[in-house]
Amino acid sequence: MSEFSHQRHKQPTPLSSPRPLILACPQLHSNVNLSRIVRVASCCGIGRLITCGPAKIDPTISRGGEDHLVLEIRRSLPPVLQKLRDRDYTLVGLEQTTNSQSLPHYQFPHKTVLVVGHERHGLDEQTLQLLAATVEIPVYGLPPSYNVATATAMALYEYCRQYPNG
Repeated sequence: MSEFSHQRHKQPTPLSSPRPLILACPQLHSNVNLSRIVRVASCCGIGRLITCGPAKIDPTISRGGEDHLVLEIRRSLPPVLQKLRDRDYTLVGLEQTTNSQSLPHYQFPHKTVLVVGHERHGLDEQTLQLLAATVEIPVYGLPPSYNVATATAMALYEYCRQYPNG
């Protein structure tokens, strides 16, 4: 057996404590994107995802991720975000704005709600007003932004890199 023999799936890396990060998104246009977000959130050890509207998870895409996190369906995000902010969560939007910070240079507060925008419309003005910060992912070509599920995966990975133990 070589030093680099193939191992199909390793066991998940254990966390010393649950991740305090919460993921929030409006009703998305595509249930494929929502299903991909559920999968990556579960892989990252995120325990709670808040979304709006008729959220249909495709288990062939999510690969059972919905079984490992709490999926909350709300009518709208701003009221729940306000409550989380009142509970000392820092609300960080994943959105290109005038004052957004580059994701590779942003230090996430440990107790964060990552708020992801709609695929076509981004975050609405009411939600933007609640945020403490916005982060964006540098784009080096066209189109000028990443797919919402891909961008969410990158942002969650950066949070996990900053807090590898939970």
